[in-house]
Amino acid sequence: MSPEEQTCRNELVIANHILANNGVLDAFGHVSVRHPQHPERFLLAQSKAPELVQADDILEYDADAVPLQGAGRPQYSERFIHSEIYRARPDVQAICHHHSPAVMPFCVAGVAVVPVYQHGALIGRHVPMWDSRADFGDTNLLVTNSAQGASLARALDDAAMVLMRHHGATVVAAGLRALVFRAVAACKNAEIQYRAMALGPVAGLTDGEIEMAAKVPPAAIDRAWDLWARDA
Repeated sequence: MSPEEQTCRNELVIANHILANNGVLDAFGHVSVRHPQHPERFLLAQSKAPELVQADDILEYDADAVPLQGAGRPQYSERFIHSEIYRARPDVQAICHHHSPAVMPFCVAGVAVVPVYQHGALIGRHVPMWDSRADFGDTNLLVTNSAQGASLARALDDAAMVLMRHHGATVVAAGLRALVFRAVAACKNAEIQYRAMALGPVAGLTDGEIEMAAKVPPAAIDRAWDLWARDA
């Protein structure tokens, strides 16, 4: 195993713990990173509560979400979210799927999430909503095969985040630390928007504000990562 891959695996463990500690993930949900040497593959833990994930739980998957090792270990049923988004979006290097209580009201009510504070700009100008019924009718709401994963990837398109009707959200980014920062910021943004809506109509950031505020320096992301990693 190369030093780069070892670092990637170690940080993926930390990412699981940070996202759990910050209320993005609970017993369910998952986070992955594209393989640093084999971009058609990705790294994802075996099916396990994210807060409990350790280094030997991280498995390597091929482009069709088939694990290349770990035979007999439990797999996340929704690993196809990761395989199909990586297939559709070469720019994406990390993915998180979650059911955070912060975003679930928007998924249920069908209300758009909009950027309302500085780091909320990281969700972008538009957060699409994926409705599984459009392609598959009634389901158990899980993404359990490549066709469903591809449908979700199409709904995501070139956005940073997609809401999933009555289900949760999927967030993507160009790096693992950036993904963790975006996922935490998106949940905080949803919490702030929800509270503000109780006071009256909410206007999001302007296009110009979004463009400028979304340019978070890597040093700021690392500062948050270091704090969150210590707390986790």
